Amino acid sequence: MKLVYTDENRFFVNNIKNILQNSGIKILVKNEFTSSVIGEVSPTDGWLELWVADGAEFEVAKKIIQKRFSEQGSVDWQCSHCSEKNDASFDFCWQCQTEKNRQTA
Repeated sequence: MKLVYTDENRFFVNNIKNILQNSGIKILVKNEFTSSVIGEVSPTDGWLELWVADGAEFEVAKKIIQKRFSEQGSVDWQCSHCSEKNDASFDFCWQCQTEKNRQTA
């Protein structure tokens, strides 16, 4: 098994997990229930981690993740409906669910 992705934001990790699983890659999630130890361990020790179950799929998983981030760009965006700031990886506003490229009248 190899660690393929980790982040402090559980939404990002779960998004990547779904993308990889939909691509047929078997993923193991570690630290899923560590929120109760926050404050007793290093903050990064509590981050969700995605591990590729089959080491042979590691490079494929990394390429899928890199492609996803390059498609999204690395620029955060502001919702045209509610003005909420969203991470570049989101296709919909987390606050009001307005689509990223939708323009309001």
